Amino acid sequence: MNKSIVFGIVGLIVGAVLSGTVVASQMTAQSTADTNAVVPANDSMGTMDHSKTSMGQMSMDAMMSELEGKTGDEFDKVFLQAMIAHHYGAVDMAKAAQTDAGHDELKELANEIISAQEKEIAQMMQWQKDWGYTQ
Repeated sequence: MNKSIVFGIVGLIVGAVLSGTVVASQMTAQSTADTNAVVPANDSMGTMDHSKTSMGQMSMDAMMSELEGKTGDEFDKVFLQAMIAHHYGAVDMAKAAQTDAGHDELKELANEIISAQEKEIAQMMQWQKDWGYTQ
């Protein structure tokens, strides 16, 4: 029961953060979504900066609207871009929970989230490569 509540709270937080984020370049998101793959940028220390994607920090509504009217490969490409960005957001939040959460249960949940999301990110990025969506 407690684990279900924690998962629900984390889900609400992730959704709220992603939904509350607004992109300055939302008007050009369609064109960049059609031409760019999601590739994390590296900072000066060589670590990934998961907040930088070709789609920027889009709200969930904006991500959903990007999918409207698309089917087949066009849908798949935009879906993968949006989901990778979404998963990076979850990983970033979970990393914050690893260090800042007060309850060990949340820290354990954060570890599980990071493990699962990073595995899924790797799979989706491999599909992008396999299906020719990346350059």
